[in-house]
Amino acid sequence: MGNRGMEDLIPLVNRLQDALSSVGQSCSLYLPQIAVVGGQSAGKSSVLENFVGRDFLPRGSGIVTRRPLILQLLSANTEYGEFFHCKGKKFTDFDEIRKEIEAETRRLTGSNKGISPVPINLRICSPHVLNLTLVDLPGITKVPVGDQPPDIEYQIRDMIMQFICKENCLILAVTPANTDLANSDALKLAKDVDPQGQRTIGVITKLDLMDKGTDARNILENRLLPLRRGYIGVVNRSQKDIDGKKDIKAALLAEKKFFLSHPSYKHMAESMGTPYLQRILNQQLTNHIRDTLPAVRTHLQGQLQDLNKEAEKCKQFSPDDPGQRTKTLLQSVQRLAVDFEKLIEGSGDRVDTVNLSGGAKINRIFHESFPNELVKIKLDERKLRREINYAIRNTHGVRTGLFTPDMAFEAIVKKQISRLKGPCIQFVDTVRQELISTVYQCINKLSSYPKLQDETERIVTTEIREQESKCRDQIVLLIDIQLAYINTKHEDFIGFTNDQQMYNQSNKKNVARMAGNHVIRKGWLTISNIGIMKGGAKEYWFILSAESLSWFKDDEEKEKKYMLPLDNLKLRDVEKGFMSSKFVFAIFNTELRNVYKDYKCLELACYSQEELDSWKASLLQAGVYPEKVIVDGQGNGAPENFTDPQLERQVETIRNLVDSYMSIIYKTIKDLMPKTIMHLMINSVKEFISSELLAQLYALGECSALMDESPEQQQHREEVLRKHAALKEALAVIAKFSTSTCTTPLPPPVDSSWIQPSSPTLPRKSVTSGKPVVRGHAPSVPRVHAPTPSPSTDGLQPNRAPPSVPRRHPPAIPKVK
Repeated sequence: MGNRGMEDLIPLVNRLQDALSSVGQSCSLYLPQIAVVGGQSAGKSSVLENFVGRDFLPRGSGIVTRRPLILQLLSANTEYGEFFHCKGKKFTDFDEIRKEIEAETRRLTGSNKGISPVPINLRICSPHVLNLTLVDLPGITKVPVGDQPPDIEYQIRDMIMQFICKENCLILAVTPANTDLANSDALKLAKDVDPQGQRTIGVITKLDLMDKGTDARNILENRLLPLRRGYIGVVNRSQKDIDGKKDIKAALLAEKKFFLSHPSYKHMAESMGTPYLQRILNQQLTNHIRDTLPAVRTHLQGQLQDLNKEAEKCKQFSPDDPGQRTKTLLQSVQRLAVDFEKLIEGSGDRVDTVNLSGGAKINRIFHESFPNELVKIKLDERKLRREINYAIRNTHGVRTGLFTPDMAFEAIVKKQISRLKGPCIQFVDTVRQELISTVYQCINKLSSYPKLQDETERIVTTEIREQESKCRDQIVLLIDIQLAYINTKHEDFIGFTNDQQMYNQSNKKNVARMAGNHVIRKGWLTISNIGIMKGGAKEYWFILSAESLSWFKDDEEKEKKYMLPLDNLKLRDVEKGFMSSKFVFAIFNTELRNVYKDYKCLELACYSQEELDSWKASLLQAGVYPEKVIVDGQGNGAPENFTDPQLERQVETIRNLVDSYMSIIYKTIKDLMPKTIMHLMINSVKEFISSELLAQLYALGECSALMDESPEQQQHREEVLRKHAALKEALAVIAKFSTSTCTTPLPPPVDSSWIQPSSPTLPRKSVTSGKPVVRGHAPSVPRVHAPTPSPSTDGLQPNRAPPSVPRRHPPAIPKVK
């Protein structure tokens, strides 16, 4: 195919860009192109205008280029411009092109100085240009102006990185000659992503503005800060020339005259200037496209393969076909049933690693939240003893009783059992809320069909509320059953012959015997009440077993700090501090002994209420119960004073009996409640969704209307088909093209150790003062010769992994009040 094939390479990429522009920026970023990078007012726009020979880019002070401009230059017999967003409209007036760029920029970024990464595609056909594709990027800035965000520098840097970090992108690093080259932002960014310099071309502008007696000869001869592809110098029009409407052709003649007449540049005048730069870019982009085209094809093939299955579904889907609608309805309900069951049973395809949800959250309600609520019921010791006192005296009436009356015991027990109804009903309500939340999580996947989603939500939530009502009735019935008969012959009931101490010791031994000394819980807690002089609050790794609470320096469990036996320990809540975000509880000894060193209590803090409840439940399992609040009517904490010693013994006896019997009730309720809710609510709802939901949807009599798509789903399907077609078109364009063309090998490597990407730039002498430090000769920029057939073994490897792009993290940005 020869040179003709080489000339067709750049139009080939332009056709690929046109094909892929309709599906967004993600595909287009991988196409071979040249990105123009430089600081504000470095002369980037002037270089591009010199290529075209026309004034067509917006100008002004500050940041002018606020969206990437993908500029396609095509050699043609007629001269006109064409925007991708205005297909079919040809602009022959280049002032109109400027106005259209400004209007399209304002459409996304506003009238001030905001930026947007969405590119503007502009094709310019002219007999005065060579085939070229460039991306004009916003200039690198340091200080925000107007309504720009405080992190504008990092936004622009990230936008530039999106383009230049791709291996298929050549970097045109533009630097003005009247600044220190070692401080060039463009070269610094290029060095970050292209440390070997295989993709970077240096452009030095404003050579005519350097101080008298200074020049950039060493830079242009690639001796000061060498680049593998070298530097090219250009002279753009000054602001005075632009304001005076100086013709670009005259400016190019003046540029040529400048290089021919300048003593430092006349020996290299043939390899300087805008026309030479344009030829070099055309040549290098052509070679670059040829080298990277196989990788582009592989990338597009991968994207097409990923999209094939979904595109095939979109093609086969006919929204107006009744059979298709019925099939989709059936599949949607079946998928809903499977998803709901997976969330409840814990076998979901996607496991949430951030929060508890579904069955896991219901399990926490079963075994942590509900037991904690039951423990809170038996906290008011003072009130209970007073009720027992009154019950005994009212049972005896006018007589003085010699024996402890069992009627007083039954009255107190029944009252305590009746108090369980509130927490149990609240327990059902909590599970119902979590069940509805789980259903919503599954139904959200039906968002493509809004009517189906709404009706499914209504039907399922109605069923959940009906099952909740049945569950409430059943739980009230369970409590009524417990009230119907007080079984004092229960094997775990201590009877009238045992006392409280015996019961407590037996209970403690039973817990230890059943549990052994196995580990109940591990986790991080902060000891928050240690004074600053003694080390301050610190976080430790705690291990709770059936007999002790130990803490270690870290979770490696090598350095144990302390082990606290659980005997005679109680826990109580501690109010959160005004400035604290942690949740705190305290452990103390009922015999008023020190718990740890000289501390009467140990205040432990965690980061969430859920974690706090979980620790309380674990301590409850280990036999550490909440503190029993003892207050009288005046709140002074004084215990009840019994004037009758016999009455006091009877109160103590019944108190122990009530404690023993209620522990049986609590154990029974904690066992039956989860089973009842599981059977009547959760399993019933699962069965309803899998077997009854579809029938109820059909019973509505409007199945066809249920399957009306949402506008978002229609748009998504159209986007998938459009992207699929664009990828196929792009691959078809590549398939018709032969890459057996001539090329020029990449120049050999040079010493590029002059930029340190991970350390601050050391101060250097400006090229405008003193003699520059010469680092040794490097190969000069290759001249354009007739290409000779040779394999491109020294060129870019298309399948090489892209380099790691170092990021500079922006400092904290103060909030603007």
